[in-house]
Amino acid sequence: MKTLYNGMQRTFNILYIVVIAGLLASCGADTAMKKGDKFFALGEYYDAATQYKKAYSQTAAKERPLRGQRALKMADCYRRINQTQRAIAAYNNAVRYKQAAASDLLHLGRLQLKNGSYKEAEKTFMALLDSLPGDPMVKNGIESARMAPVWKANAEYSGYTVKKQELFNSRRAEYSPMLWGDEADQLLFTSTRNQARGDELSGITGMKNGDIFFSQKDDKGKWSRPEPIESDLNTDDDEGACAFTPDFKTMYLTICKTDPTYPRYAQIATSQRSDASWGKATPLEITKDTLSTFAHPAVSPDGMWLYFVSDMPGGLGGYDIWRMQITARGLVGLENLGEPINTPGNEMFPTFRPNGDLYFSSDGHPGMGGLDIFIAQPITEEQTVMSDFGNTQDGKNNASDEGNLQITRYKLEHPGYPLNSSGDDFGLTFEGLHNRGYFSSNRGDARGWDHIYSFEKEEIIQTVKGWVYEQEGYELPAGLVYMVGNDGTNKKLSVKGDGSFTEEIKPGVDYVFLGTCKGYLNHKEELRVDSVLESEEYVLQFPLASITAPVLIDNIFYDFDKATLRPESTEALDNLIALLNENPNVTIELSAHTDFRGSDQYNQRLSQRRAESVVNYLIAHGIAADRLSPVGYGEQKPKVIKRKLTEKYPWLKEGDVLTEQFIAALPDEEQQETCHQLNRRTEFIVLRTTYGMFDAEGKLKEQPKKPEPRKEEVPVGGADDLFF
Repeated sequence: MKTLYNGMQRTFNILYIVVIAGLLASCGADTAMKKGDKFFALGEYYDAATQYKKAYSQTAAKERPLRGQRALKMADCYRRINQTQRAIAAYNNAVRYKQAAASDLLHLGRLQLKNGSYKEAEKTFMALLDSLPGDPMVKNGIESARMAPVWKANAEYSGYTVKKQELFNSRRAEYSPMLWGDEADQLLFTSTRNQARGDELSGITGMKNGDIFFSQKDDKGKWSRPEPIESDLNTDDDEGACAFTPDFKTMYLTICKTDPTYPRYAQIATSQRSDASWGKATPLEITKDTLSTFAHPAVSPDGMWLYFVSDMPGGLGGYDIWRMQITARGLVGLENLGEPINTPGNEMFPTFRPNGDLYFSSDGHPGMGGLDIFIAQPITEEQTVMSDFGNTQDGKNNASDEGNLQITRYKLEHPGYPLNSSGDDFGLTFEGLHNRGYFSSNRGDARGWDHIYSFEKEEIIQTVKGWVYEQEGYELPAGLVYMVGNDGTNKKLSVKGDGSFTEEIKPGVDYVFLGTCKGYLNHKEELRVDSVLESEEYVLQFPLASITAPVLIDNIFYDFDKATLRPESTEALDNLIALLNENPNVTIELSAHTDFRGSDQYNQRLSQRRAESVVNYLIAHGIAADRLSPVGYGEQKPKVIKRKLTEKYPWLKEGDVLTEQFIAALPDEEQQETCHQLNRRTEFIVLRTTYGMFDAEGKLKEQPKKPEPRKEEVPVGGADDLFF
């Protein structure tokens, strides 16, 4: 009896332990679910997934509906943090336990695309046709599953070469590279690598918060190992996805501040560059909406528009691309880009190629899986656009710009594989006008972490590079160049810090370029190129003459001891005629100068005759006599040395005045002779910029109308308008 009693007691103890363990497991699972729900509400999906996984593993197998519900929670988190394979497994468990709704199967199908499982994805989407009839995401999913293998098989026809850039990458994530500087010799990108600031791991991603890092290219074209930007720009919070204004002085970036008690919504901020460093990021108010995300800024090549991504009300679904105009009084005119760019899915990471093409990433258009890169090319109304998305789509968008109605139409292009893949592909930056640069992708990374790749597509393009600079001086970074073509081209081009600009040109088009800058006369150049078999760059020079200081007319030669112009002076004189024709409201004093050898009276008479010889040549070639005042100064106004001239003659200093005493004090006869040559010169100075603009009563005459297609007045010396 005792043996039987002891056996019953042991059985009772085992049952008791099992019951208690089950109760404790149930209690632990419930606690984990509550923690997971809290993390999820804050957007901390990595931490939420950890808790949901714990709850799932502690849920008894016989509780099939509950396990399926918890698998769904886990799948949703894994999907959001790009852990694709784990998300697929969790969704499959929810399907197995019959807890997956149609919307969950839609997520599963899109994840199967992202995993490159195209046959499985097609089956999933086909099964949704009855439950989600007419859903565009189902239709796109089926088309994606069928088109992706075709794109991949025809990779050689896409023309793209893609390479992973190990120097920029780490064992964590890197994304959204952006080239910076006039020479595109600095690459900035976001990274969660160990060198990022802060010690805590993000509850959203399980990694450190992102910081902006940079790499510098040396004179030999070699990139340095990336380093974090050492300024107040980076903080313990998340910073990333930056873009720049055309002058590279203002950075727009995405920031996400940490708040353990409140959901975190991304914001756009600005940073100013000063003393070769970036300042602290200042949040930018897009709207009063504090419950929507604003991220992924991009600035149009002309610097007039800020493009960004938001899920604010009024969009087409998910994240949409929006834009606002950048003005002196701030951002104005909130505008959704609409169809065909935006879809019920997500459109993100807008960026621009310098030629004006808009690149963005989307999971709402048929693609290879995840986010695919698309190209939106602005087109004219007259162009014929194919409606089949396998080639292109078209649409139009009405925008109000300062009261003027603008209609923009787009042609969409999917660039195929290998620029796109089954993973997320996004965040391009271009190296000049050529189709090459860098982008980010999480292709092939089981953890879903992004890395930086290079891309290049061979294209034959013609470009013009121009230099705007002061005649006898240095570059003019405040210069503007107006570009007009007989194909309807009409652009206003800002120059870089070195006074240069680069622009794409089309064969067979007649172009006129007008270089301008406040305080200087205009300079015009014309260009036409024919079709060629390889890319070429054409160089134009825009030396601008000052309206406030004497301007040297170089290469004017006279017979010895006479006022007769020599034949080799013709080119310089014809250039002066062109300048006066380009600036018809200008009058000038034309002056001639001699050295100190000879008497004062003789030198004055000789210089006067020489000035008159130049004026007579100009009059004979169509310049009105009352626009010209010949003056001979003899030796009265010795040359004043400008800084540019000291580069050629290092023994001279800026501001030196080549007086007779200065020259006599030079120890070298060759240096003395050089100074005599510099004193013998022909110059002009602008007297008026209003010639012919007023009638006899002093009233402004009606100016000639600007020829089409020109729409903007071109400033001359910051005061008057000239036309060409």
